[in-house]
Amino acid sequence: MRLVGLPRVGIVGGGQLCRMMIEAALPLGIEVCVLRRSTDESTSWWGNSVVGDLGDPDAASRFAELIDVATFDTEPSSLAPLADLVATGVELRPGPFTFRYTDKARQRRLLGRAGFPVPEYVILRSPAQVGDTLKLWGGPVVWKAATGGFDGRGVLMTDDQREAESFVAGCQSVVVAEPLLALDLELAVLVARSVTGETMTYPTLITEQVEGMCHTVVMDPDLDPVLDRRARDLAVQIAHETDSVGVLAVELFLVGGQLIINELAPRPHNSGHLTIEACVTSQFEQHVRAVAGLPLGDTSPLHPAAVMVNIAGAADPTGDGLAAALSVGGDHVHLYGKTARPQRKIGHVTSVGHDVSALRARAQRAATAIEAGAGPGQPAVGATTGATDK
Repeated sequence: MRLVGLPRVGIVGGGQLCRMMIEAALPLGIEVCVLRRSTDESTSWWGNSVVGDLGDPDAASRFAELIDVATFDTEPSSLAPLADLVATGVELRPGPFTFRYTDKARQRRLLGRAGFPVPEYVILRSPAQVGDTLKLWGGPVVWKAATGGFDGRGVLMTDDQREAESFVAGCQSVVVAEPLLALDLELAVLVARSVTGETMTYPTLITEQVEGMCHTVVMDPDLDPVLDRRARDLAVQIAHETDSVGVLAVELFLVGGQLIINELAPRPHNSGHLTIEACVTSQFEQHVRAVAGLPLGDTSPLHPAAVMVNIAGAADPTGDGLAAALSVGGDHVHLYGKTARPQRKIGHVTSVGHDVSALRARAQRAATAIEAGAGPGQPAVGATTGATDK
């Protein structure tokens, strides 16, 4: 039952982020309604749902009748339907102003003009611009669709003109081109901002990508505290600049000691999944608190170190591999209830403790066991004691 005075929260999108937001909302007595597109989503089990999307007037109208405030599992593909939702009296958190920054081209322009550190970039509207763009930097270029790309999709790294021209021609949006940078580290900061402008940050996280998809996230106690403070301060400034409400993930590059903005995500984020076990208040509870107008929670770490590894693949995640992962002990397995297929994230494993190397090996072994479907007691494919992820 919904507690008196708490808003009914709607979540647009029924993926794993929504699933974990629901799990965080339940202990707080917050009523949640989901607007999801299909039955093949992580929240297909959740009864208080409307099937459809914001572009469907009937579904959007039924959704609006059931909620007081709306938030998002993923960025809306178009901002136009948001105005219709606002017109019904529903409060959006974050709002349309914040979502302007999810368009990578607009993000680069707006943040650059405001003095934030963004990489060099060119915005392409035609394949005819590819040749001149390649001449600018004399090396490989990162080509990104301004909207719609994630987990390695909508991104190409190449200095081959024909390949780049084909990519630009096939994108449904403008393309942002940037030089391929020599990275020292990839980092992420989760900053939560309340409706009154209060902010809280989580420890700066190290993220590692494989083929453009986030593979491993590390909360490392040995991260330079000065770098941690710089990254957190930058994230807070961006949260205020974008008028964010809820969790904002700020992905950063460290290049030659300088922090450069990579991408923004105004919602809970893959890099923050480890906060469920690693911090006093998870990113999901924090987001729900902010959206519902409640005070923000403590972001302090509960453990010195934590490592999260994503589970992706086509094997049945509930089979023998799960039993093998759980038999080791010490790992926290989260499965998303999604149909497995190659390169689709179907869950994650988090290990918490003191030693990053040991945690990395343990989490990777559990994730690999589930991906490979290894039988109980059998070693996962490629797993060795003390091994690190590749």
